[in-house]
Amino acid sequence: MTTEPAEAGRDPEAVSKFVEGFAAQLVEAGMQRMPARVFAALLASDSGTLTSAELGESLRVSPAAVSGAVRYLSQQHMVSREREPGSRRERYRVHSNQWYEALTNREAVLKRWESALREGVDSLGAGTPAGRRMAETLAFFEFVDGEIVAMMERWRVQREERFGRG
Repeated sequence: MTTEPAEAGRDPEAVSKFVEGFAAQLVEAGMQRMPARVFAALLASDSGTLTSAELGESLRVSPAAVSGAVRYLSQQHMVSREREPGSRRERYRVHSNQWYEALTNREAVLKRWESALREGVDSLGAGTPAGRRMAETLAFFEFVDGEIVAMMERWRVQREERFGRG
């Protein structure tokens, strides 16, 4: 794995083992393999930023593989792209609040599902077996949505207490 100056004292083999192990956990949870590897590599870098070339070198993959992974991670609000000043090269950044952003993005998906489920209940009829099943599914997602909102507020407070405003 390519090291940044501040990372020079690290054991590259141990870092690589962490990146691959954490990526495997993300894959097991449902993330695609290459985005999981790229995300783990960014997370393991001190600066939280790497170029496509650095990612490709450290992960031993092609620029096309990095590009596809970054596109996916950007869509999921897990990384952002930044231009290097005075250059056409892009750096990819993982933010300290990437989990918050990713979960907040999921909240918008839940809202769309709730809307579709409401429509389903109306279309099927609340008194039918399918309508009741749809209504229970809707109630579950409404519950989860409310819990996510409350949980994220608690996280903001805890994060600030533990890590300060960042």
